[in-house]
Amino acid sequence: MRRYATQAASEITVTLSDGHLTQEGQDCMMGVATLALLISIAESQVNMNPDKLSSAERKQLLALARQALEAAVQGQALPPLKLEDLPPRLRQSGATFVTLTRGEELRGCVGALEAYQPLAEDVREHAVAAGYRDYRFPPLDVSELPEIHIEISRLTAPKRLEYERCEDLPGLLHPGVDGVILRDGASRATFLPQVWEKLPEPDAFLGHLCAKMGASPTLWRYKKLQVFTYQVEMFAEGED
Repeated sequence: MRRYATQAASEITVTLSDGHLTQEGQDCMMGVATLALLISIAESQVNMNPDKLSSAERKQLLALARQALEAAVQGQALPPLKLEDLPPRLRQSGATFVTLTRGEELRGCVGALEAYQPLAEDVREHAVAAGYRDYRFPPLDVSELPEIHIEISRLTAPKRLEYERCEDLPGLLHPGVDGVILRDGASRATFLPQVWEKLPEPDAFLGHLCAKMGASPTLWRYKKLQVFTYQVEMFAEGED
């Protein structure tokens, strides 16, 4: 969650900095001090989150994802998961996305937006799905496995974002923090918060998300859509 804390702090920095641009020069030092305090508070609140997975729990989930992917590549059935041997939080319901990369390139990303099974089982299922059921890519080959890097995003429950006018929507999003779901009738699409790294402008972010949903990139500009946001706890292989 350190990354989430940094992103949250960055969001506060932008907001406060913009506000202080209109202040007199003698107020600037107070603004900086206040900003530092707010960042410290924000980081402390995130780090004290009792729902945050421990380092050991994260490593266990990554190991389960790796084992599931290796079994699938070798054509082996996944062995039953012994939930009684897992920590309590890995037995609780959880929603995750598993992202596979090879070098700097995406190789698969599949997940669920709502929890419907134990967190550990959700990770195993979506690790295999990312390698074999992402329609954008061919099935993973055994020769690729040593180069595959696994990243897990654990989602919070999505919350409806209420807004009155279409033009207000970009300003209600928190770049780098919010995952976003757009829904128009039976059509639905989502971007994880990580997508903000490539699409940092809310207008472009929404346009690409509409296109992913199969709609015109400008749909959000003239039609009110159902919008939901969520946050993630992201962790990956090779991290401490």
